[in-house]
Amino acid sequence: MTRSALLLAASALALNLSACNSAEIGNEQETAVEAKGLGIVPASMDKTVKPGDDFFSFANGTWVKNTPIPPDQSNIGGFTIADMEREKNTKAMLAEILKANPSADSDEGRIANYYRAYLDTAAIDRAGMAPAQADIQAIARIADRKQLSAAIGSSLRADTDPLNATNFHTGNLFGVFVTQGLNTPGETLPYLMQGGIGLPEREYYLSSDSDMAGIRDKYKSYIATVLQAAGIADAQGAADRVLALETKIAQAHVTREESEDFAKGATVWTRAELERNAPGIDWGALLGAAQLGNAPKFDAYHAGAIPKLAALVGSEPLRSWKEWMAFHLLNDNASVLPKPIRDASFAFNGTTLSGTPQQRPREDQALNATSNALQDAVGKAYVDRYFPAAAKADVSRMADNIKAAFVRRVEAIDWMAPSTKDEALKKARGIIVGVGYPDAWRSYSSVTIDPTTPYANQKAARLAEYRHQIAKIGKPMDRNEWWMPPQLVNAVNIPVANTLNFPAAILQPPFYDAKADPAANYGAIGAVIGHEISHSFDNNGALFDASGRLRNWWTPADFQRFQAAGTALAAQYDAYEALPGLRVNGKLTLGENIADVAGLGAAYDAYRASLGGKEAPVIDGFTGDQRFFIAYGQAWASKLREETMRQRVLTNGHAPGQFRALTVRNLAPWYAAFGVQPGQRLFLKPEERVKVW
Repeated sequence: MTRSALLLAASALALNLSACNSAEIGNEQETAVEAKGLGIVPASMDKTVKPGDDFFSFANGTWVKNTPIPPDQSNIGGFTIADMEREKNTKAMLAEILKANPSADSDEGRIANYYRAYLDTAAIDRAGMAPAQADIQAIARIADRKQLSAAIGSSLRADTDPLNATNFHTGNLFGVFVTQGLNTPGETLPYLMQGGIGLPEREYYLSSDSDMAGIRDKYKSYIATVLQAAGIADAQGAADRVLALETKIAQAHVTREESEDFAKGATVWTRAELERNAPGIDWGALLGAAQLGNAPKFDAYHAGAIPKLAALVGSEPLRSWKEWMAFHLLNDNASVLPKPIRDASFAFNGTTLSGTPQQRPREDQALNATSNALQDAVGKAYVDRYFPAAAKADVSRMADNIKAAFVRRVEAIDWMAPSTKDEALKKARGIIVGVGYPDAWRSYSSVTIDPTTPYANQKAARLAEYRHQIAKIGKPMDRNEWWMPPQLVNAVNIPVANTLNFPAAILQPPFYDAKADPAANYGAIGAVIGHEISHSFDNNGALFDASGRLRNWWTPADFQRFQAAGTALAAQYDAYEALPGLRVNGKLTLGENIADVAGLGAAYDAYRASLGGKEAPVIDGFTGDQRFFIAYGQAWASKLREETMRQRVLTNGHAPGQFRALTVRNLAPWYAAFGVQPGQRLFLKPEERVKVW
């Protein structure tokens, strides 16, 4: 999340992270809810652990001990448990669609055709490299810098999102994102972002750590394997050159911490300034091929990196660039290319980088690839079958209650100047909350999907998404636009629109259950709702005004106090050790941690208000407040492979789940609920507990 609750980010949608082998966990939870209305799973807890010593283990210790990570997963946890149900439902939905044999020019026909084509690996293997041959030959024909610039431009896609999804990575040389400019309220701009590397982050290229060096060696071998399978001459030498070029690209990149700083991404360049500030590329050729030739201005989100990347286009050997382009073409499309490339891709991207020993079944891959490619088509079919109106109404009421609780928290702040408080209240009251699904659905009528051409289908879907995004340039921003599909287990805050999306797929156990006790629902999905509201007021969100403009509306004294609270929270997370010698980066994860603290506080206030002055009943020996906090802790149940944990800590703005569960130590009601005393490991003196909002 920036501004999203989910900590899983293995793909743009993370739809491939279902917990298909975790049925016992989900069934256990369902049984508990049905029997008691409890909403928490006592069997997951380790009651031998004192909550004040290790709250994560208290809430999840038995689950952690007894739950293996499935061999085709990089991790397992609350989000994958919910995604398991999403995947089960989608499989049943797809079976209905396939049986109905819908018309090819209908959305359900496109879903069926995309799935059938992707699933047929025998046909993919028979076709060999033929589907990609025209693209490979086009790269081979590049003869000069102008043609190279055009080829780079034609490869650009809408594949990054710095504001809503903390997605800064693309294998293309530049990422493109389209929304209202950070400093241009009401004006929609294309954002240009740094890209061009195949490893997750610049540190994978630049670190002297022996583990990182080993990953680089395996990456070079992977590049050579892919290029050799595609018939590229001197594949080993090409791999050397590609890795050397990507190392220079990584040196040009800004750090992940700087990428997370929206204020540093607010630079706007006119077309003339882009050409003047970043020579080396033929910008006319690039922008023309990228269908951006008429864009008058750009948000240069990575203004420090763009000139360096452009200079590399002008200075590095043409041969290296062509080999780099060929590799990224194949790497990006490996899932629909022959078995040697598919297997090499999984061995590196799945096993080396994430530690996952086994590939997902092709049926599951096909299901999730289809959902990624035709998001609204699959989403509409999904909510029509699986998301009742009653759930939408109930969660919408909860969201209204938590938003009102957040407003009351702002009103009660005694140190904030009236001018600052007025701006904060205007913004909080103006938040638009979307629950379940959008009011309007995308049309895919212009997208041709054939049941026999998976490579072409994937290209067509990505191009359609790109054209959909760049068509917004120069038009007023639509505050009702959704940035997540309904079938995604996630949630998002859109800062330039001051809106929130809560997709249908997250509105199920362990986050939400209509049959569960309100304490559990407020502790789980309520904390997610509070988290997204609070993202509007985290270290980045707090610099946007109610209109979505990046503007400092704080008095200097108020902002200094706000920053001091953030500094204290960052220090708290800096102390958490994820692996021996590898600590959480409190600065990198600060926005998420602020949203956790403030959001959990707002959700608790809303829960208490929902009781109407009465006390909740004790159920199965747990008070209402205890159920609230246990539900929060169990929502963050998680186990990660070591490789995934390392990648998460080094590249992700979200702290691992076991540390996010410890947010509770900053809330006084948690101490009262469990009798937490001085001397216990998580105890903080009242003055040390961080309160942000």
